[in-house]
Amino acid sequence: MNNIRNFCIIAHIDHGKSTLADRLLQATGSVSERDYQDQLLDDMDLERERGITIKSHAVQMNYKHQGKDYILNLIDTPGHVDFSYEVSRSIAACEGALLIVDATQGVQAQTISNVFLAMEHDLEIIPVLNKMDLDAAMPEEVKDQIEELIGCERDDIIAASGKTGIGVEDILSAIVNKVPAPQGDPNAPLQALIFDSVYNQYRGIEAYFKIQNGTIRKGELVKFIATGKEYDADEIGVLKLKQEPRKELKAGDVGYIISGIKTAKEVKVGDTLTSKERPCEEAIAGFEDVKPMVFAGIYPVDADDYEDLRESMEKLQLNDASLTFEPESSAALGFGFRCGFLGLLHMEIIQERLDREFDMDVITTVPNVSYKAYTTKGVMTEVHNPSGLPSVTELDYIEEPYIRAQIISQSEYVGQVMKLCIEKRGELKNQIYLPNDRVEVSFEMPLAEIVFDFYDKLKSISRGYASFDYHQTGYEKANLARLDILLNGEMVDALSTLIHRDNAYNFGRRMCEKLKELIPRQQFDIAIQAAIGAKIIARETVKAVRKDVTAKCYGGDITRKRKLLEKQKKGKKRMRQVGNVEVPQQAFLAVLKLD
Repeated sequence: MNNIRNFCIIAHIDHGKSTLADRLLQATGSVSERDYQDQLLDDMDLERERGITIKSHAVQMNYKHQGKDYILNLIDTPGHVDFSYEVSRSIAACEGALLIVDATQGVQAQTISNVFLAMEHDLEIIPVLNKMDLDAAMPEEVKDQIEELIGCERDDIIAASGKTGIGVEDILSAIVNKVPAPQGDPNAPLQALIFDSVYNQYRGIEAYFKIQNGTIRKGELVKFIATGKEYDADEIGVLKLKQEPRKELKAGDVGYIISGIKTAKEVKVGDTLTSKERPCEEAIAGFEDVKPMVFAGIYPVDADDYEDLRESMEKLQLNDASLTFEPESSAALGFGFRCGFLGLLHMEIIQERLDREFDMDVITTVPNVSYKAYTTKGVMTEVHNPSGLPSVTELDYIEEPYIRAQIISQSEYVGQVMKLCIEKRGELKNQIYLPNDRVEVSFEMPLAEIVFDFYDKLKSISRGYASFDYHQTGYEKANLARLDILLNGEMVDALSTLIHRDNAYNFGRRMCEKLKELIPRQQFDIAIQAAIGAKIIARETVKAVRKDVTAKCYGGDITRKRKLLEKQKKGKKRMRQVGNVEVPQQAFLAVLKLD
């Protein structure tokens, strides 16, 4: 056990984690020249296309240091705030962390929050200054920032470059010398933490674990504590670039188990794996349950695909435990699921993965956050969906979730950043000037305001320099109204939104205008109305497709024309009663993109 080192890589987006992980794999000879490709650990097409890490990836490397053989278990983690749950899982399975900071950009918001996560778990943090080969690198200034952040010695900061491979040997020897070996007793009852799982259609579910205590052998009966299910360990092994089977794994090892589990519900990330014969006393305190920030409905385009969608969601949840979902139904869209996501990027990625990995066509409704509605009788209900709001006569008041947002930006953009936050109903709490002409501002603001496009706007006004991180602080009373969209007097529940009263009129008007462009014309007029309660606040009309039916009545008496038009009018009236208006998928998506 003394020769095992478990560590993860944490950093802000685009600070070069995956590239540095490539260099470590090459330096330890874990990958042959033939198999090598850039961003080796990002094995999803989506990750490669977007250049972001979505999943944390575990891989084992062998390294010889001063005549001794060491086993290094590396977990590469995502950097985007929407995938911070992946980072918390990786940290729970490690004893050390490489903190990578881009020498051209310095310490950013996500770097800070990831460092605090690592410190809470008492990890040994090794600071690395990446991208030192670039002309724009500012090593001295960035070293000041790192010293201030984690209070390390200046000489401990390793200068490196993922592109050219400078400093890779220093990093490897620092891991061996500084990261503590895992603690645990190989002879105690088996106790292993499951930190990830994937679905393999031929072999069932593969669970990845880290053994805290005890030993696991191939073929022995194992038990999952949270679900109480028992299985044979058909195959166990370690995660190199490909899985390598082993006869046994001991305390401190990171590996995988395949036991022919077919149903997704039976494996929970954060669960503890133990032996049937000598079970452990208690489960490992894993990572806390994830709290979704953004909710949206996901519905199959074809109603017959509902069961397939459920299966796909369960398989996806195995691989991404931060996705939560529960069944719901909608008058406009039929049966579907109410899903909770960690953010808008997370939502986009899930939609894309459903399409690519499971070939599911889905409609996603307008994302919103969860509110607390209090009735006049003092009963509190959680509202995830505007249609779940109590009626106006019973409703007393609504509370909405608030967050504390930390934004770090160059000082020249502070004015615009503040203006954006104040427009979004934010309240300035703190402003700190950091070294190197940077400012950290803290705002308290409603979560609903950052759900849509806050991050994109922040990036564009700060030319990509501002970094953003947030955590939920609680609920506060809000002046909200439910805005409904009516088509020919019929409410379309999928387009309802809860919105602040001050913004309701503008938003309703813009929504009607947008829908007028997108709803196809019928043979009768379609009235598109935005309403709050019984009050109509905006209206647009989609004009009917018309044909000149009186063209053949040339000459003769005017009454012939009138008779024909009366007949037409009755037909139109009947058509309007029975005709229903289809809302195309583009209309739902366009409403999402209204800024």
